[in-house]
Amino acid sequence: MPSYVMLANWTDQGVRNVADLPKRIDNAKKLLADMGGQFNSLHATMGEYDLVGIYDAPDDAVALRFTMMLQKLGNARTTSLKAFPETALREIVKSIG
Repeated sequence: MPSYVMLANWTDQGVRNVADLPKRIDNAKKLLADMGGQFNSLHATMGEYDLVGIYDAPDDAVALRFTMMLQKLGNARTTSLKAFPETALREIVKSIG
């Protein structure tokens, strides 16, 4: 299953409702699971982004739908990156020659 990295920043609404954060995280995990995906890790970060999540989804369409549904709630804005595991990277490099 493809992996994705989600970089997120809280919106003003997300910060105002910070007490609801544990519930929002649980809801996001359930939403992704209902789409056939799963979170591998979730981290609060300091710096340019407030949160980094690594998750698997069945395909790019599911990953896009998931992040759009999260953003629609208005608590965070996300940037998504498709991630390639080391084994895939080695195969890609090997095919280059």
